[in-house]
Amino acid sequence: MPAHTPVIAAQDHLSPVLTEAPIVALVIRSGLVESVHRGTVVATAADGTVAWAVGDPCGPIFARSSNKPLQALAMVRAGLDLPDDELALACASHSGEAFHLEAARRILAGAGLSEADLQNTPDLPVDEVEREAWLVARRPKSSLAQNCSGKHAAMLATCVANGWDTGTYREPEHPLQQAIAGTIEELSGERIAAVGVDGCGAPVHGFSLTGLARAFGRIAAAAAGTPEARTADAIRAHPEHLGGTRREGTTLIREVGGLIAKDGAESVYAVGLADGRGVAVKIADGSPRAKGVVLAAALRRLGIDAPTALAALEDAPVTGHGEQVGAIIATGLGDSGGLRDSGGLRDSGGLRDS
Repeated sequence: MPAHTPVIAAQDHLSPVLTEAPIVALVIRSGLVESVHRGTVVATAADGTVAWAVGDPCGPIFARSSNKPLQALAMVRAGLDLPDDELALACASHSGEAFHLEAARRILAGAGLSEADLQNTPDLPVDEVEREAWLVARRPKSSLAQNCSGKHAAMLATCVANGWDTGTYREPEHPLQQAIAGTIEELSGERIAAVGVDGCGAPVHGFSLTGLARAFGRIAAAAAGTPEARTADAIRAHPEHLGGTRREGTTLIREVGGLIAKDGAESVYAVGLADGRGVAVKIADGSPRAKGVVLAAALRRLGIDAPTALAALEDAPVTGHGEQVGAIIATGLGDSGGLRDSGGLRDSGGLRDS
């Protein structure tokens, strides 16, 4: 075990978001349920209170890249001034397409910096098409191609704008990271419960799934002219920079007016609606294959009518011998206006409705 790895009593660090998670998705193969996914879903009202929840959304989680719009908002508050497409990239887990890399380069150049200043973990593009082309060209992993390069470029640009040290910008005690932590606490309405290291090397903040939904609702409904509205408008105007041209989140933002959304590693998804409502999903086992399906069910329950986007989120086939023989479907989220429900979970205490 590496010297820096803490030895913990695991049972003392388990969030109820994980331990109390009911079954929210079924994996069906040839008519038989062969696996299930447990998870937690919460929807917040415009005033930030819990409207309904499946499971217990009160324990802390790492929202991973779903935090990025909050991080970018903190940077805007601290003086970051970017065109909308570049600001959307600051919120992004981008696919690594050429226009993503060019936008990241522009952010760096505008601050008098270069790719050499990036400290995010070198990687290949996340998009399959772009990754294959990268490998065929025998290009090495790079910080620019890694999906968080827009966020890191924006972090560096924020440091330059404020005269902060750029060599230590990932440290939790750095003024940039302190500003981000303060913004997360303000928007979520909670104290940060834990600070860890994200996959890209930047700090990741732990707070509740409820706080995540609340924060997204507040950003999506913010008054014009505020840093919150500036961030939300950039996401809405350039969803392809937030994800990519082949990403279901891009389709969702384009189809639903006023909506913002951001997914994260370990199967997290957060959405804010223009009326101030928010919704957040966490699949307990961290598998990404169920989060879109469950989010679509939650959005249906909230009355969102977006056939193309919801179909894209629900596109989770189970295959056998190269053909579809089943699907992953949502269950246990109550009356969602079309949700396929296996029944029984409502009576098990899995659904909490206020």
